[in-house]
Amino acid sequence: MKYTIAIGSDHAGFDVKERIVNALNSGTLKEYNAGVSDMGPDSADRVDYPDYAHKVAQAVSNGTCDLGILICGSGNGVCITANKHEGIRAGLAWDSELASLAREHNDANIICLPARFVSEEKALEIARAFLSSTFEGGRHQDRVQKIEMK
Repeated sequence: MKYTIAIGSDHAGFDVKERIVNALNSGTLKEYNAGVSDMGPDSADRVDYPDYAHKVAQAVSNGTCDLGILICGSGNGVCITANKHEGIRAGLAWDSELASLAREHNDANIICLPARFVSEEKALEIARAFLSSTFEGGRHQDRVQKIEMK
């Protein structure tokens, strides 16, 4: 299945973000790409992760993009920030199994990667696992409906 994907990072995740964008556009992940919105940054200069996490989360929340990928040093900052947005279920993953489970059991629509704890190759594997998985529904549906506070 192809998705429109919003992607963003901070300075610590910049190189990983660039690698994933390239893989989505012309590499090993292009089969999932129906359009990539690179929300920045444009360099590895120091930036504040919430600025980019908000952009990605907003694009997914408002339906401009189907899914999001966020990268920062630990993955925690972007994950916490993204989850403040209505309709966002962002999950932190440092391996492929966690990425798959985030989609299959939690209907995650954003995956957050810890750039300082995974190689670029591992990040690509995690992104592939996230993009190739789908929500299982069933017993997980009621739980997912209980996540969002209204």
